[in-house]
Amino acid sequence: MKPALLVLEDGRAFRGSAYGAEGEAFGEAVFNTGMTGYQETLTDPSYHRQVVVQTAPQIGNTGVNDDDPESRRFWVSGYVVRDPARVPSNWRSRRSLDDELVAQNVVGISGIDTRALTRHLRERGAMRVGVSTVETDADALLARVLASPGMEGADLAREVSTPSPYVVPAVGEKRYVVAAMDLGIKASTPRYLSLGGCEVHVLPATSTADDLLAIDPDGVFFSNGPGDPATADYAVDAMRGVLRAGKPVFGICFGNQVLGRALGFGTYKLKFGHRGVNQPVQDRATGQVHVTSHNHGFAVDAPADRVSDSEFGRVEVSHVDLTDGVVEGLRCLDVPAFSVQYHPEAAPGPHDATGLFASFADLMESSR
Repeated sequence: MKPALLVLEDGRAFRGSAYGAEGEAFGEAVFNTGMTGYQETLTDPSYHRQVVVQTAPQIGNTGVNDDDPESRRFWVSGYVVRDPARVPSNWRSRRSLDDELVAQNVVGISGIDTRALTRHLRERGAMRVGVSTVETDADALLARVLASPGMEGADLAREVSTPSPYVVPAVGEKRYVVAAMDLGIKASTPRYLSLGGCEVHVLPATSTADDLLAIDPDGVFFSNGPGDPATADYAVDAMRGVLRAGKPVFGICFGNQVLGRALGFGTYKLKFGHRGVNQPVQDRATGQVHVTSHNHGFAVDAPADRVSDSEFGRVEVSHVDLTDGVVEGLRCLDVPAFSVQYHPEAAPGPHDATGLFASFADLMESSR
């Protein structure tokens, strides 16, 4: 097999075999702890400009199908696996993951010690990385890694958002109209909303509050997405306009960070982030623990030990991650708005948190 080289920005290098397209890829090295769902990971816009390391040793066993993509394309910059499947086996499979990586021009590397790489990223933090099938000199590749952009200060939501509005109709009786700001939305999200009787109008990331409110929605949804939330002033301004209008708001992931900023909180970059389908989050109101799906490298800087005051009234931290205490949700007490840092649509799973869509429906119903 053709050799491949991976070099981190601190100079550590791994040599393996090419997997997927040939060439070079640069981005932020992050690891995903899910044992399933690689196709949903690859098509999640929140992974834009990231090189994903899969901690599960075997990847590609179930091939690639045409039903599970979460968007129109693969968004990862590069892909790192230990032991790729030689022959996929699943009744839904249409082609191999290797072939699909080639077709979508995603450069990857296989056959390296992904456990050692993951431990390195946990100890040193997420960092820039380069993967190459054309460069054998680690120092030469390192120089290009150091010249590549980092994730802090990166405004990426506008790069992955839909260029024009579209509508996902309600399944069955239409009960609500939802305006959804696409900051990197996954296909499963409007699908879940539609199953609850929502007609979902998906709008580009640069939409203003007036654009969102012009639909006369019963509620407004702010989606997940990539990049540094500190750069998303346009989304924060839209959020503040929606809050002033008194419309019910539900945000997830990037949308949680946008709500946090709109309420006056800051955001910060996590050392290595949360990425995977096995993150324990506690609802502080009930004490219940949900196993949840995450993909975020930034978090909201809000105090979990008290209720805070904002321009829009009182707000509390509603959920926390039990592994490190990171804020995983916000709840406004005087306006109809809440958010979570994780993914309740949870493709491919788990489904502990899908009830949040019903909570959003209840909020819209009570606000009528």
